[in-house]
Amino acid sequence: MSAEPIKTNIRGPVLEVTMDRPKANAIDAATSRIMGDIFADFRDNPSMRSAILTAAGEKFFCPGWDLKAAAAGEEPDSDYGVGGFGGLQELPDLGKPVVCACNGLAFGGGFEIMISCDIIIAAEHATFALPEIRSGIIADAATIKLPRRIPHHVAMEMLFTGRVVGAEEAKHWGIINEIVPADKLMDRAREVADLLASGPPLVYAAIKETVEKTSHLSVAEAFDMLNNRKLPTIDVLYSSEDQLEGAKAFAEKRDPVWKGR
Repeated sequence: MSAEPIKTNIRGPVLEVTMDRPKANAIDAATSRIMGDIFADFRDNPSMRSAILTAAGEKFFCPGWDLKAAAAGEEPDSDYGVGGFGGLQELPDLGKPVVCACNGLAFGGGFEIMISCDIIIAAEHATFALPEIRSGIIADAATIKLPRRIPHHVAMEMLFTGRVVGAEEAKHWGIINEIVPADKLMDRAREVADLLASGPPLVYAAIKETVEKTSHLSVAEAFDMLNNRKLPTIDVLYSSEDQLEGAKAFAEKRDPVWKGR
């Protein structure tokens, strides 16, 4: 599963993906396609239960689009692969949890890749920004996602000004989940990923689809989709061995053994 400039490591049911493009881990179209293929393989491999996305080095997570590639003629609407830019943002049916271990600067498209993960743990020195405004372009994914996730006026300020946000402020607004010392970042990310890998995979898939498919609906419409099993992952979950196993384990006062079926 390994491919340069993206490194992968498998620890049991956990996939670790590391962006490694010195010196800043910027993403060009070819790298994006590699990342999309890696995460599609992760999605489709039943033995893989959770993933960690991080980057090499101590300063940069990812500054976004590789401007050297742009200067060489790569267009903003290039083929970025099955998952869109960075492999995660538009990857369909990724019903597994992905943890981001943000080891440094996450700007522009790098910020957008980061917020495509489900849980974000950041090093103390990590910084965040959407500087596209200064280049006369739109931070497209962030413009769609960020105002839905944090207070509207905070999101608009970030989009309009491109100012740099530190880790403490990012945590305050709910952009990231947790801040840890840099030397503890991967330890904590692995702890979280291992916890998620031990959980019920069908439930994770149902949670992710429910969040995605009902965010624009009224509460009543959302309940109708769940109660009438209109979402495929909900229908699979409530007809599964795992759903029965959860009840049996509770009654028998033991830990459940999840099979993903």
